[in-house]
Amino acid sequence: MLKPKYPAPDTYTPVTVHPAPFPVPATGQQENAPVPVAAPAGLAALAPKTPGAAVALAAGGVAGVLALASVAVSLLLAVAVTAVALSISAVVVLFLIRALRQEFTNH
Repeated sequence: MLKPKYPAPDTYTPVTVHPAPFPVPATGQQENAPVPVAAPAGLAALAPKTPGAAVALAAGGVAGVLALASVAVSLLLAVAVTAVALSISAVVVLFLIRALRQEFTNH
């Protein structure tokens, strides 16, 4: 009941086509030697093959996430500090303008 049921493995075998050598031997007999299969290129080559590689891959992923999070927090903090500085300077400029208006209306 609680045991997982895994699907049956694929039985697909890729068909390899070997071109005939030029010129064709006159004996009529051809030897079909097995051709070594090259290592898969792409994402399959990046898959971890050992537990140590899996741990290193996980640690690299965690480090990348932490780096991106620290950059995002730094950007948000910079925006917040800039907003506070602009609001304080706006209040100071408002007080200066009001003080100058009162000074010119009194004289």
